Amino acid sequence: MLENKTRTELSSLGEFGLIRHLTSSIELKHTSSLKGVGDDAAVIDKGDGNVLLVSTDMLLEGVHFDLAYVPLKHLGYKAAAVNISDICAMNGTAKQMLVSFGASSRFSLEAIEELYEGIYLACRKYNVDVVGGDTSSSKTGLTISITVIGEAKKENVVYRSGAQEKDLLCVSGDLGSAYLGLLLLEREKQVFVAHPGAQPDLEGNDYILERQLKPDPRTDIIQLFAELGIKPTSMIDISDGLASEIMHLCTQSEKGCTIYDEKLPIDPSSSDKAHEFNLDPTTCMLNGGEDYELLFTIAMSDYEKIKNSLDISVIGHITDKASGVNLVTRDGTQHPITAQGWNAFK
Repeated sequence: MLENKTRTELSSLGEFGLIRHLTSSIELKHTSSLKGVGDDAAVIDKGDGNVLLVSTDMLLEGVHFDLAYVPLKHLGYKAAAVNISDICAMNGTAKQMLVSFGASSRFSLEAIEELYEGIYLACRKYNVDVVGGDTSSSKTGLTISITVIGEAKKENVVYRSGAQEKDLLCVSGDLGSAYLGLLLLEREKQVFVAHPGAQPDLEGNDYILERQLKPDPRTDIIQLFAELGIKPTSMIDISDGLASEIMHLCTQSEKGCTIYDEKLPIDPSSSDKAHEFNLDPTTCMLNGGEDYELLFTIAMSDYEKIKNSLDISVIGHITDKASGVNLVTRDGTQHPITAQGWNAFK
């Protein structure tokens, strides 16, 4: 029973504290329920050596997106893509999708068609079938809820909890660009609010804007693992910021880790843009979020397999739990990592 007779603000728990509070008493009653709450997707045993991977995500106007600068087609694409990314984080392949939305009367049929055009574009690109969903009216703008179903061989599923001491901590792609794209869009929105006739100054920022408005799940990295014969020991996708996701892996695996500032990957143009915003590029990489890259650990014996990959960076290694979670800066100083990424209730 969840008993709480006094008022507790949700912001005092934060998103993940709330999830832990609401789900700590859940008991899985079916042997087919291999994994419930606590990973990028639930894992359901099909009984034939394969599993279903199920993940769901909800996006609310004014909380997760701002239609002042997010085109509906891009929003639809992103909503689908970020859910497919959760299946990638389990080392699986997305197959089906359920799409639900609630829309207020200010949205026309043509607007909803534009949203769905983006969803269908992502699904065609990643070979995912839209198989159902639900629709509703809304009094508070636009809400989108997507559930994605994927598949994997049972023995190939990767959880957040498998990291071992001395494993290498790796990340795909580069970090921080999506956050900088968001800052740019927010800046131009404020300029427009103050000067309604002003045109947005977005020239030369295609990369960071695409990273924010049209992220792509790293299905190619999952394919690369299969080609190289690598099974990561743990994995998560980077939605809430690198620091937050590192904390998740270490907490679930009951380990610590050390990462190195000089090893963190950022696109040179994004680093320049961070300085333009008077921000430390490392701060953007650690706390920005929405990169939808894969953060994973591999055994040291697999290093030879990935060392020549231009799209995978080794950023640190796993340590014992007592050593904590730490960042070593370029001057050799060690600092504890604290998660400062996205929190839905703050």
